[in-house]
Formats: sequence, structure tokens, C-alpha cells
Amino acid sequence: MKKFIPLALRIIVAVVLIQTLRFKFFAHPDSVYIFKTVGLEPYGRIGIGIIELIASILLLIRKTAWAGALIALGVMSGAIIMHLTNLGIDIKGDGGLLFAMAILTFLMSATLAFIYKKDIPFLRNFKT
Repeated sequence: MKKFIPLALRIIVAVVLIQTLRFKFFAHPDSVYIFKTVGLEPYGRIGIGIIELIASILLLIRKTAWAGALIALGVMSGAIIMHLTNLGIDIKGDGGLLFAMAILTFLMSATLAFIYKKDIPFLRNFKT
């Protein structure tokens, strides 16, 4: 059971990141609206999509899960900050769903980073 939880979290975070890629890469009107509102359309939309794809792949490989978790943590931090500053919680009447998904993905990524902290090269020398 102990090994199942990290694997499940890795898969969930990767799936969340992957399922948003079609909106970013195929210029869905909601995705274009979000990135236009924060001033990152179109390069930010495509660039962040590529970063999320890389994070997803890294999460699905056990040895690189720590890197995927840290990248996802960074991307979700940016999404949360944009929601709290430029976008607002409710995007085009979604009831805060995108914001809630960003928070949940952030928390799961933070949990994964904690679980795999011993694998992070620049933290190996720190005593915990």
C-alpha cells in the first residue's frame, strides 16, 4: 500500500497536466482567453503546455518523478498566482473549477516532492 500511493499521485498529477494540453495546443477559446488576460498569448500558452508535457513525462518515470513534481509545483504556483492576481477565482463561469484543480495539483505535487526528496540531487546533503 505504501508504494501504491506515490504511484497513484504521480499518475493523477500527470493525467491532470496531460488533459489540459489539448486546450493549450489547439487554442481552445477558454485557454486563449486565460493567456490573453495574463498577457502570455500565444507563446506562454504553448510554452507552458510544453513544460507541462515534460513534467508529465518525468512524473511517469520513477527515477525522474522528483523533477516532474518540482516542475509541476512551479507551474501550479504560477497558475495559482495568476488566479489570485489577474484572472480571479471564477473563469468564465466555471465556479472556480480551474482554480481548485490548480490548488489540488499543487498539493499533490508538493506531496510528491516531499516523498521523493531523497532523490533530489541538490538536497541529498541536507539532513532531515
